Amino acid sequence: MERKKKHSLTAIQSILLGFFVATLVFSVLLYLPWATAPGEHTSYLDALFTAAASVSVTGLTVVNTATHWSLFGQIVILIGLQVGSLGIVSFTTGVLVVLGRRITLRDRILLENDFNLDTLSGIETFLRGVVIGSLIGEALGTLLFLPVFVPEFGARGVWIALFHAVSSFCNAGMDIIGGDSLAPYAGDLWLNLVTMLLIVAGGVGFVVWRDIHRVVRLVRRGEVRPRQFFHRLTLHSKISLSAYLVLLLGGWLLYGCFEWTNPATLGAMAPGERVLGALFQSVTARTAGFYTVPQTGLRGSSLLLTIVLMFIGGSSVSAAGGVKTTTVALVALSAWSVVKGEPEATAFRRTISHRLVRRASAVILLSILFLLGCTTLLSLLHGGGDLTDLFFEMTGVLSTTGLTRGICPELNAAGRILVICCMYFGRVGPFTLAIGLARRRGGLLSSYPEESITIG
Repeated sequence: MERKKKHSLTAIQSILLGFFVATLVFSVLLYLPWATAPGEHTSYLDALFTAAASVSVTGLTVVNTATHWSLFGQIVILIGLQVGSLGIVSFTTGVLVVLGRRITLRDRILLENDFNLDTLSGIETFLRGVVIGSLIGEALGTLLFLPVFVPEFGARGVWIALFHAVSSFCNAGMDIIGGDSLAPYAGDLWLNLVTMLLIVAGGVGFVVWRDIHRVVRLVRRGEVRPRQFFHRLTLHSKISLSAYLVLLLGGWLLYGCFEWTNPATLGAMAPGERVLGALFQSVTARTAGFYTVPQTGLRGSSLLLTIVLMFIGGSSVSAAGGVKTTTVALVALSAWSVVKGEPEATAFRRTISHRLVRRASAVILLSILFLLGCTTLLSLLHGGGDLTDLFFEMTGVLSTTGLTRGICPELNAAGRILVICCMYFGRVGPFTLAIGLARRRGGLLSSYPEESITIG
């Protein structure tokens, strides 16, 4: 008899399936009666929506997280945020690594795809550092939040501090304080600074933190001078940090200019609070989801800026979403090389391969197509509505930012199902999704003649 061929899943397909299964598991847990607070009722669609928002670290809600869910339900949401931030494969395998278990070659390949790494060498050390580093960062964040929440909420303030620290580090934006995110704390300097610090720490990227730690060790051993610190970083870290800093400072300046006199946002605050509010908006728009000023009050220029920042997101291999800073930076560098008439894109005296530029261009193009298509479909399902609000909402969903202008609670069942699917798409990434679903050929069997076409 002819033996049947076994159809095994590829690494990327396994990751896609992992996020899908995790979302279903957490939805069932949230649908359990004891996950809901007394006097509240949870439909399965609401449970599925919240589970998807947790695992995708989008943070969007259709119910009040602080009052609708019981302590058990909030714990389930918190675990979902942690799993979604580290990745399904990374989280489960990371637990095994911390416990001293060996990981197989298949696990290594899954991790390579999950973290978008080019090498499998030292994956155990890297993964251990990711898990332990995340836990340490969240623990420190919890301690720093205690002086804010314990005096106000008593013993419950400890749980609020922990939840807020994890949500901030994971760039999720979910809170259990109330229905206005951090707007009541817009003038609290300490809370704002700690939250922004955690958001940036989770959004810069695990690979960048590993590289920074490597160079710090070289400096301590005297092998590298402190002034050579940035020079000894890898090209990935240099581009990630530079792009992140430029976007953060640029967003801070532009938000301050656009909203300084707007009475619906910064205009109603004291001058010092306006500066702080503009900085927080620039940081949170990088896929964090918290807000200290109402997003419905933003002027048109600020809405456009927020959409751009959400679309770009944070750094690669981080808790943040979006197309990533390095992706946009590579395309920008490639375009600049064309303007200058140079044959290849360069950065920090290094040449960037055409393969990476093509991949970055594909990520941006597919993400734009996803965004436009999903916004159009949401408009049809929602029965019209302001297109700017829908575009803003869908950008927040696909970038896993979670900033909202209040559209999601008003959506019908079909609209909510679409948003759930888009949160999944946004977490795994349109490019990863396309590769996972496509039937790829093993190699190029033939080449075709080259012919020129007109550009522009």
